[in-house]
Amino acid sequence: MVDYIDGRKESAMSLLEKSVNINSGTMNFSGVRKVADQLMPEFEALGFDVWFEDGAAFNRAGHLIARIEGGKGPKMLLIGHLDTVFEPGSPFQTFTRVDDKQIKGPGVADMKGGNIIMLEALRALYSAGKLSSMNIMVVMTGDEELSGRPLALSKKALIDGAKWADISLGFENGDGNPATANVSRRGSVDWVLTVKGTPAHSSQVFKPTVGAGAIYEASRILTRFYDKLRSEQLLTFNPGRIMGGTEVTHDKLNNSGSTFGKNNVVAEHAIVTGDIRAVSQEQLVRVQHKMTAIVQQNLPQTSAVIEFGEGYPPLSPKPGNHELLGIYSKVSQDLGQGSVTAVNPLNAGAADVSFTSEYVKMALDGLGMSGSGGHTVNETALVSALPAQAKRAAILMSRLSER
Repeated sequence: MVDYIDGRKESAMSLLEKSVNINSGTMNFSGVRKVADQLMPEFEALGFDVWFEDGAAFNRAGHLIARIEGGKGPKMLLIGHLDTVFEPGSPFQTFTRVDDKQIKGPGVADMKGGNIIMLEALRALYSAGKLSSMNIMVVMTGDEELSGRPLALSKKALIDGAKWADISLGFENGDGNPATANVSRRGSVDWVLTVKGTPAHSSQVFKPTVGAGAIYEASRILTRFYDKLRSEQLLTFNPGRIMGGTEVTHDKLNNSGSTFGKNNVVAEHAIVTGDIRAVSQEQLVRVQHKMTAIVQQNLPQTSAVIEFGEGYPPLSPKPGNHELLGIYSKVSQDLGQGSVTAVNPLNAGAADVSFTSEYVKMALDGLGMSGSGGHTVNETALVSALPAQAKRAAILMSRLSER
């Protein structure tokens, strides 16, 4: 399999170039579908049943799904995504070979490179006569970068795949370092704090009938969040937007708003929006309860409510994930590529693999391209990473199938 992958270096790079040169910003539905149409015949040639799940129900392009079943070994779910953050209006549209070591382009690392790594690993298994006796499902989502809503619909294919599978393998680029992989990713949930005060002339602030006003109450709540929650290990919580005054309008869809207020009027309204990133579902629920309790301890003549939105669940660092990392690290060492350690969860954002955590026995992410500058016009990837990562993935899946 190693020699097979080495023999396909240029063909694999050419396939990646063609994929990158198709704009597939999440909201460019036709572009996302074109990337799927490019890859579907490649999976069919390996013996997969392949179909495209339409995303109209959740206002996205949809997902590529492929499956092959032929043995008694573990069921593996392989995860990729077709979309990028670069919409048609972006100036960053084309694949470039920077030199013999680096390539540049929208999605070379996040994560069209990972898609091709997955495909090349499967080709190697096919060439070795192993693939037809394995149980593998591929889900390449069309909305990883900007998920469709409701999540119950947009992530259903992933969740159904996870319920079918024993093991999930994500081909995201992790932290860009080939010496690491993700056994854990923090979940991400948005929140909105809405505060009301009693309007009055500022000369009356703090009097029993007027109280503190909405802005003081919002400040109290945020300060208490900071004091009571920042000691939580691997937790971050961030207020990203605050508006307050006599009148406040909040445009949640466009992450904007407007305010009107005067220095001599006690603020009647305040709105704060932010997110929480937690390493486990238990931590997330516990922190939400703490935040809610803080919000309810109001200053005089104020009231406040906090609402938590849909979000990505955590990929919790359970023992099976660490066991899988150990197997992957041994593969890497056997290939002469060195050991692989776990990415610090503080350096790992949310990803589609997290939706599988509740259902599979083992999960590992970060098997994709090594690179840097993701989500920017400076996104680059290492040429050597494509064959190197494909070799590791192929041998990992081969060894897992024999367990």
